Amino acid sequence: MKLSKKVLLVALFALLAASLVLVGCGKGGAGAGGKVVVKTLAYGDNANQEGQNWVRIVEAFEKENPKIDIDYELLYDEAYHQKVTARLASGDIPALAYMGADARWGKPWAEAKQQFDIKPYLDANIYDLSLIPAMGPNGEIYELPLGTSNLCTVMFMNEKLVKELGFEAPKSYEDLVKMVPAAKAKGIEVVGTHGADGWAWGSCILSGIIARTSGDANWVAKAKDGTAKFTDPEFVNALAVLQTMVKDGVLSSKSVLIDSGSSLSNYNNGKVLFMLTGQWDAGSISPEVQETTKLLAFPTMPNEKGCAGSVAGAIQVGYGITQAGAKDEKVRDAALKFINYFYSEAETSQRLRDGAIVAPILKGYNMPADMPTIIKAKAELGMNTKTITDVIDAFISGPQNDAINAGCQKIVSGTATPAEIAAEVEGLRK
Repeated sequence: MKLSKKVLLVALFALLAASLVLVGCGKGGAGAGGKVVVKTLAYGDNANQEGQNWVRIVEAFEKENPKIDIDYELLYDEAYHQKVTARLASGDIPALAYMGADARWGKPWAEAKQQFDIKPYLDANIYDLSLIPAMGPNGEIYELPLGTSNLCTVMFMNEKLVKELGFEAPKSYEDLVKMVPAAKAKGIEVVGTHGADGWAWGSCILSGIIARTSGDANWVAKAKDGTAKFTDPEFVNALAVLQTMVKDGVLSSKSVLIDSGSSLSNYNNGKVLFMLTGQWDAGSISPEVQETTKLLAFPTMPNEKGCAGSVAGAIQVGYGITQAGAKDEKVRDAALKFINYFYSEAETSQRLRDGAIVAPILKGYNMPADMPTIIKAKAELGMNTKTITDVIDAFISGPQNDAINAGCQKIVSGTATPAEIAAEVEGLRK
């Protein structure tokens, strides 16, 4: 049947209208109704707090900003990492994504050349830029961390117990040595840790010591790229500190038999004055002991060359804009607006209260008066630690990292020397 010109024109206009709708809903930054669409790869799921908070925040933001659509995919754990790989490979690159600066959270974005420096766009009136570590060779910031760095080498002090023995917070290693006789007389160890967990030696202890004995916050990164060697005096001297601690009675050789649960129990029950672990264990301390706990950086250590007061820490994950998202100015600006909303003081306080972050990166942050004491202690350490150093297992992996952890256990047990372990680790270099 032959169609009239009128029918053909109606059909043509209908087809054109449909195509315009499809374009508006596609990969571009403009959506239906003139909305700016920010394609986002978010972290969490509907069953956990992180995912539930994400949904709540997005809904509130979109209600306040009806011209912006945060078009997100919410994934958690390994499913998230698999989707990052898949989307980068397919070219379906989000404008905004949950990412980090290390091998697991940052490397895929770096290899795909999708890291975008957001530092020039961060408002110094909102954020304390001194609390955000550099992530690139020229000080670039590729993602806005949820909080200050995840502190791994923390000394938890039972202040009440220390004062009962007649001492104060240690400023030097010698101060710890002075506590040994009084502590031993009461059946108390000076320093404890969960040494049966091999990883704890590298992550929670040696990472904090190597920066001191080398005077270099980034010594581990240099060992990774070969500009420093594990047989160098700096690393051997770091291992020797463990040997010295055992010899002086500051650390028990039996600490290699203590698992995480037993270490926390010893601290909670007043069997150790200090516990060496990461900040994440703060919430596992009993409520009564939390009220008397202070979180400290390691005091001045034997063989120390520099980096006084430093703590080893991993840069916190957060949200960053991709190169693909930054190409469209409207999308970039909408993403930045959402980031500022997501990192608001109210949301930051909730993350702090939940134990999701160590300390805020907000400028002039007002700590709520009812914040738990242990959370305040974490935040104080996080915000006042000006030198954050490399964490060993953020750079060293596989057999080398295993040899470091097992080697520390051998040194503390008295079955190997620092020089022997250093040679073994260096010999595993690929």
